[in-house]
Amino acid sequence: MKALVTGATGFIGSELIKTLEKKGYSLRILSRKSYSGYDTVICNLGIDLIPDSALDSVEVVFHLAGYTHDIESNPTKDVRYHEVNVKATIDLIKVASKNKVRKFIFISSVKAGGIINHKVCMNEDNQADPQDIYGKTKREAEVAVLKMGKDYGVHVSIIRPALVYGEKMKGNLAVMFNSIKSGWFPPLPETYNKRSMISVTDLVSAIVLITEDIRTKGKIYIATDGRQYSSRDIYKAICLATGNKIPGWVVPKTIFYILATIGDIFKFIPFNSYKYHKLFGSECYSSEKLHNLGFLPEYNFYSYLKKYSTHKSR
Repeated sequence: MKALVTGATGFIGSELIKTLEKKGYSLRILSRKSYSGYDTVICNLGIDLIPDSALDSVEVVFHLAGYTHDIESNPTKDVRYHEVNVKATIDLIKVASKNKVRKFIFISSVKAGGIINHKVCMNEDNQADPQDIYGKTKREAEVAVLKMGKDYGVHVSIIRPALVYGEKMKGNLAVMFNSIKSGWFPPLPETYNKRSMISVTDLVSAIVLITEDIRTKGKIYIATDGRQYSSRDIYKAICLATGNKIPGWVVPKTIFYILATIGDIFKFIPFNSYKYHKLFGSECYSSEKLHNLGFLPEYNFYSYLKKYSTHKSR
């Protein structure tokens, strides 16, 4: 079976193409630059036209490419978010439908669902207005591809990953991991917030599962490892996995709040209210719908980190 993958050079995409190859897929990559060892179509999504030939003989599209930055609101970037996350997605499924592609698998984000209640774990039916431009554009793309899939007769399935952890993870989680490993991240208090996550290995398994199950047509699935983690849980897991002793003391949450307030005033301080809420806020999601398809995660955060750290130390 021939598949087209966008975002193949990224954290998730690089793991997905390894798995697809093992399963016997013939792969074509859509990328801004040539990808050694693969049939590559050079295309800067959101800017360049997607050539019809890119989808020639392709049966399945895995669309992972997107524009995402963990930043505070920045209206000057809104156009770029829309170009890549919405326009390019719509253009891709249009070309796919012309070429009679059977399946279009869209990797979205839990951010597309918004947050209804910080005290409960949201499912796919709990749709609210997304809180940031990334979530808004991902949701706009979801709505478009579901409609176009129905109109064009393409099997569209959408997966919304929670925060993804793995060997090449980026963003705040990677910063936290490296800081704790180095021994200078402050010991976090137990605040009982709830965060959902999933390993990149299990996410790839979930992507393959929804691709191969005919019941997933026209549906959205949240992907998590089935657990909820407080910030303290995450801190302790990283300490244990990296061989760092868990301190017998903690920095009170009030101190972080004060530092965030100061950081809001003095911009040179690398901590503010935005980062405070990222650190202590709750984002809890249920992947029961995915589990009902037969999805069983192999890892939790600690077991994955332990394996990763053991592998790195060899």
